[in-house]
Amino acid sequence: MTRGRAVTVGIDLAASARRTAVCRVAWQDEGGLAAEFLVPQSDADLLDMMRTAGKTGVDCPLGWPSHFVATVVAHHRGERLPAPVRFGERTDGRPGLDALRFRLTDDLTWKATAMRPPLSVSTDLLGVVALRAAHLLDALAADGVAVSRDGSGPVAEVYPAAALRRWGIRPARSYKSGTPEARSVREHIVRSLESGLGAPLPEPVRAACATSHDHLDALICALVARAVRIGDTLGPRSPDEREAARHEGWIHLPGTDLAALRR
Repeated sequence: MTRGRAVTVGIDLAASARRTAVCRVAWQDEGGLAAEFLVPQSDADLLDMMRTAGKTGVDCPLGWPSHFVATVVAHHRGERLPAPVRFGERTDGRPGLDALRFRLTDDLTWKATAMRPPLSVSTDLLGVVALRAAHLLDALAADGVAVSRDGSGPVAEVYPAAALRRWGIRPARSYKSGTPEARSVREHIVRSLESGLGAPLPEPVRAACATSHDHLDALICALVARAVRIGDTLGPRSPDEREAARHEGWIHLPGTDLAALRR
């Protein structure tokens, strides 16, 4: 059996266990990999899967914007609200994201990838899934497993679309629908991942990713979890970033060389 530290799990978290896609990848000493999809029937199943991994990558924010939390607390207490805040300007002079809706890591990811901003955990439906993530991390902590929201512990936050961008995979269209066009894009992404890794994926994994964008995202999460595990991601560097990541979570952007994951 592959050692636990050589196993990564990727989770495309949904509002319920049965709608959550989970991929487990065993990284072999000779540079090979074995990937499979798992089907959790409950949160207990999902927690067991996370406990068996050396690192788990979760496609879900692990915290809320600090300015949003301060605003809600002030409103709840009937106090004056904090003044509006935006993050620093982009290099082209455009203003940074609204700190009420976005976390520091969202702003930095947006600036680093030239993509659209990530979904807002404070003002979009994503918040429902983030609440579930918070309960899962709390359950791990209750078992004595220290879970740092900055990704330094057993769980790291992943943004699959940004990871693809870092690996040079830039699909011309969205892969997030059930249309034949989106399926074709997913197939292209899988071929690009295999090419970058320098290794084929098992046919059941390839087929599941072509059929479901949730499964494809879970696979990407497991790959980024490997990058976090080997120290090949952009983590918080400055004191301000480290402090924000402790409370808000941190999106781990992988290095640009997919093949490095197999070394």
